[in-house]
Amino acid sequence: MKDFIVLKILDKVKALFEKVGVDYVVMRKILQIKLLMDGRRVPTVLSNSSKKKEEKKNEDGNNFVKSLWFYMLMGLIMIPFVLMGKNFVFQMSLVFGILMFMIMTSLISDFSSVLLDIRDKNIISSKPVSNKTLSMAKTIHVSIYMFFITISLTGFPLIAALIKHGVLFFIVFLFEIILVDLFVVVLTALLYLLILKFFDGEKLKDLINYVQIVLSIVVAIGYQLVGRLFNLADLNVAFSAKWWQYFIIPVWFGAPFEIIFNQNYNINFVVFSLLAILVPIISLIIYNKLMPSFEQNLQKLNNNSGKAKKGSKKILKWISRLICPNREERIFFKFASEMMKNERGFKLKVYPSLGFALIFPFIFIYNSIAGRSLEDISSSKMYLYIYFCALLLPTVVMMIRYSDKYKGAWIYRTMPIKDAAPIFKGTLKSFIVRLLLPIYTVECLVFIAIFGIRILPDLILVFLSMLLFTTICFMVFRKSFPFSEAYEAAQQGDGLIVIPLMFILGVFAGIHYASTLINYGVYVYIALMIIIDMIVWNKIFNISWNKITS
Repeated sequence: MKDFIVLKILDKVKALFEKVGVDYVVMRKILQIKLLMDGRRVPTVLSNSSKKKEEKKNEDGNNFVKSLWFYMLMGLIMIPFVLMGKNFVFQMSLVFGILMFMIMTSLISDFSSVLLDIRDKNIISSKPVSNKTLSMAKTIHVSIYMFFITISLTGFPLIAALIKHGVLFFIVFLFEIILVDLFVVVLTALLYLLILKFFDGEKLKDLINYVQIVLSIVVAIGYQLVGRLFNLADLNVAFSAKWWQYFIIPVWFGAPFEIIFNQNYNINFVVFSLLAILVPIISLIIYNKLMPSFEQNLQKLNNNSGKAKKGSKKILKWISRLICPNREERIFFKFASEMMKNERGFKLKVYPSLGFALIFPFIFIYNSIAGRSLEDISSSKMYLYIYFCALLLPTVVMMIRYSDKYKGAWIYRTMPIKDAAPIFKGTLKSFIVRLLLPIYTVECLVFIAIFGIRILPDLILVFLSMLLFTTICFMVFRKSFPFSEAYEAAQQGDGLIVIPLMFILGVFAGIHYASTLINYGVYVYIALMIIIDMIVWNKIFNISWNKITS
């Protein structure tokens, strides 16, 4: 079994662990196994990487270590704030805000399995292993990864601080980073305890899943921010302390820099600094007191009883009757809807695309409005950027065939139905109603607020184009039953098909733009698109059972 460098370092202080009553040999073996298993788990920031298969093949490689490049990249965002000007309370508050967000989201998304591991209690505790040894192994396990994440995020900013502001600034920065780490771990654990106190384990799993989704979206946005932040000029922001800033935790950690390096002894900054030191220590004491209650409430993770909302089910049932002409199609509409709602793996893979679809149109609008008045924007044809909302379609249509529960796919072949059309039509209609339509509705409301009600026919045309684009994506990708394959079976070639599909989407946008140059062109295009959609949706799903790969 692989002997990790970090374990060799721990060997140097073996006596310290034994002095506090920890069985070091057992603790080391537990850590060795945990680190080996963690190395085979793909972190959230790499979950969509095209190299995923290659990494999985290399069992000796540690996927977590390979993900640290992303945290280094995100750390570059903090460098301009460390370097620019001497408004330290403002600059360092931003730095610690970014740091706390990245550490907490990473901790929740990738290391909740460590904090919430009930297998230790069920398996290891049944062996001759003391609770002190087991707790120390868990603490060291979390600390190892917190160290790597933190040093990756703050390594370059710390070097920049040392060069720009000197040794004292470096020491204060490093000391506060340690306090932030401590506070974030305890705060995350207390958040879990609060949720488990009042809810069942299903709510906590939902929280973790949504944080993973947010982190995936931050990855995409972060790539753009890194390049742009280095173009910022010095920030001369007047910062005046207000009572509500006591609730803004990053300000606590920015205040000591203002006191030490600007000699600003404002009473608010003094209190902020005291909070930055005392609150992490007090929270750690509280956590130790509540630890027995936390361990007890962890057993709720085995309780997955989630209550579905009856109102939403009635609405979906009514919609399915409206858009699905036969019983078989309605059955698969409901089945796909439940899978998209409850399948955690699917949500982690697909929901980030929903976030991208929501923000991309506004990113492109923002990049195009420099120096233009609101009147110019509202009278322009920038509303066609809403086509970027359709960027999620190829990804979702491709991912619909994957699931964590793929072993149940045998049931498709045993069903008494004549053809596979109801399966695919019901599934795609469910995706449109449950995922695409809510996102597009939000986009439409915002676009109408910006460009006026005049664009309503254009928005209808865009939606009709999306319906046709969905069928094109379905025709291009390999035919497989919905939710019938493991995620590990995803092929890199399928992802490459998405690129030419983007050009097809651009063609739709180009034809739409051309129709706006002709009187009543948009209305003629709408009528034509309705006819095309009706024909295509009735024809393309008639697929022979033999051509379906799963």
